[in-house]
Amino acid sequence: MTRRDALIEVIESLHAEIAALKSNDVSALELATRTKLAGIDAVAAYEGEPMTAEIRELAGEAHRLNETCRIYVNLMAANVRRRLQNLTGSPMAAYGPAGAAYA
Repeated sequence: MTRRDALIEVIESLHAEIAALKSNDVSALELATRTKLAGIDAVAAYEGEPMTAEIRELAGEAHRLNETCRIYVNLMAANVRRRLQNLTGSPMAAYGPAGAAYA
């Protein structure tokens, strides 16, 4: 496997993660995440090699897709928090870094 192949695997797995998040498919999310992590490990094996324009572009694409995944996860967490607040009838404290509560 080349660095390019590994980055493409990461990108494909990020697309799969996004699809799984959109459809709430936990099994597909777990598989996509395992595949992504394996791809990241494969990319890391080429750490000392110089970056080509294509590799830089693929890494940028992977970064953008990862940010999209992060946004989906944050939105899902906010929705769960809002639902729990509605069910309990009271606002719940949100937590910031190192467990510090803020309202």
